[in-house]
Amino acid sequence: MERIEHRACFGGWQDVYRHRSTVLGCDMHVAVYLPPQAALEAVPVLYWLSGLTCTEQNFITKAGAQRYAAEHGLALVAPDTSPRGEDVADAEAYDLGKGAGFYLNATVAPWSQHYRMYDYVVDELPALIEAHCPVTDARAISGHSMGGHGALIIALKNPGRYRSVSAFSPIVAPSRVPWGEKAFSAYLGDDRGAWKAYDATELVKTAGEKLPLLIDQGDADEFLHTQLRPDLLKTEADAAGHPMILRMQPSYDHSYYFVASFIGEHIKCHAAALRGR
Repeated sequence: MERIEHRACFGGWQDVYRHRSTVLGCDMHVAVYLPPQAALEAVPVLYWLSGLTCTEQNFITKAGAQRYAAEHGLALVAPDTSPRGEDVADAEAYDLGKGAGFYLNATVAPWSQHYRMYDYVVDELPALIEAHCPVTDARAISGHSMGGHGALIIALKNPGRYRSVSAFSPIVAPSRVPWGEKAFSAYLGDDRGAWKAYDATELVKTAGEKLPLLIDQGDADEFLHTQLRPDLLKTEADAAGHPMILRMQPSYDHSYYFVASFIGEHIKCHAAALRGR
């Protein structure tokens, strides 16, 4: 891991690393915030997955999360949202290709060569972070929009791997909304049966662990009724007896102003789960 940014922040350090990803076949950037407690002991980790068009920079510069991570003694790890590089397939659209990895393993060419963000986030990245940073294997996961989708499906598909999960404005039913249908058709092909493996509304029906889901959603979000549809996940979670808290927040939209307003509450919840309180 090559450190390319190193900045003091709330008594800790906000770093950005570059590393070669074997899974993705390209160089990747990942942001790592280490709180002041990490100078004395290994600390738990909250993984953050960002949304469409984002890089590792959006969360660390806009969410204000470092303040709360320092307060609760958590590391924050925020990877890029897709593979990058001149030989990585792309599309002339913000919602497909670079910046739009959707946290799945693509099976259709040309995407299948590099777009394996699911394996990267679940396996390769934690192994790298735990080998090179003063962190424990106590993990939580969260994200926004496309990243909220990623956090939910990764937690639901990996019982025992994460101690808590939350999401802001997540795409909960990608098989049934335009963003997901476009991406899944390209990355996974036309067999909608294969899409179910990356759809939270399907996974919650048979999840091997009933890890509580915490979701914040702004009721003034411009994508609420067309792309996000949290009501669909709430219906399936209730039917499956899966604990879920859906908080509709009045007047908030899809932006990082929304994330910044509630990230402190999410980090507090994750800290309690990670430290067994």
